[in-house]
Amino acid sequence: MNLEQLRRAGVSDRRTRRLCGPGGPWRRLHPGVVLLRNTTPTRRQRLHAAVVRYGPRAVITGADALHAHGLKCPVDDEVRLLVPDHCRVAGCEGVSATRTARMPAPVVVDGLPFAPPSRATLDLARSEPDPARIRHLLTLPLYWGLCDRQELLAELDAGPQRGTAAVRKVLRELDEGPIQAHGLATRTLEMARLPPPSWDVTICDRRGRRIGDADAWWDEIGLAWQYRCGPGTGGFTHLALAATGIVLVRCTVRQLRQVPGEVAQELTLAYGEASRTRRPRVRAVPTTPIGDAA
Repeated sequence: MNLEQLRRAGVSDRRTRRLCGPGGPWRRLHPGVVLLRNTTPTRRQRLHAAVVRYGPRAVITGADALHAHGLKCPVDDEVRLLVPDHCRVAGCEGVSATRTARMPAPVVVDGLPFAPPSRATLDLARSEPDPARIRHLLTLPLYWGLCDRQELLAELDAGPQRGTAAVRKVLRELDEGPIQAHGLATRTLEMARLPPPSWDVTICDRRGRRIGDADAWWDEIGLAWQYRCGPGTGGFTHLALAATGIVLVRCTVRQLRQVPGEVAQELTLAYGEASRTRRPRVRAVPTTPIGDAA
């Protein structure tokens, strides 16, 4: 709550200072911003306090914004804000406020304004010196389907170019197709509530000869899932896999995107079938992973 709200409620500035003093029941979070209890503020209270401090046009970006969009992105101690470039920015402990002429249209989540996924991702990636960490950050919104590579490139081109070389290089090298497909498959599998599989394996016979590939594989029961099926992909290896006695589920990325519930139901039925049949005499070896955002 800010001082103006307290004044309208009949609380004088002098009384506020006393209530926020040593041993008092309130706590001052920022100049002019008061927490009406003397406890360590939660992350959400800190976000509210930062927006109150910098005004209604402030937008939360970085890790907090990605977290608000549902991504598994750990937050650090600092709250990152975007504020209009005509605003005066006074430093506050635990808050990094960046003036910008390109204020994004906020996405309001639980009453708080957050930057869209592409902007929040790039605001965070620009400050990251480690290329591996940059790759992980850029992969996150692609993996969970919140934006595509073209949206990230467009956002990058529209913003300041200084310090973006490393981000641009990593973004050019990303292959978004497999990354997005794997993210859709992960969410479909959560709907099916099955044990976790091994991802991206090559199925071989007992002598080590390749039979085919599986995007997901349940080794204990011999269940395979291919979710990137389509014209010109995989040839006839699915027939060779089925001939070994493997229970095989096949679908397209479009099905993962449009009817994930139906795919999840098919997986559940196939898991039950594979559990009741004899496991085929095959073995699986890992192939190169396609994504690093899981």
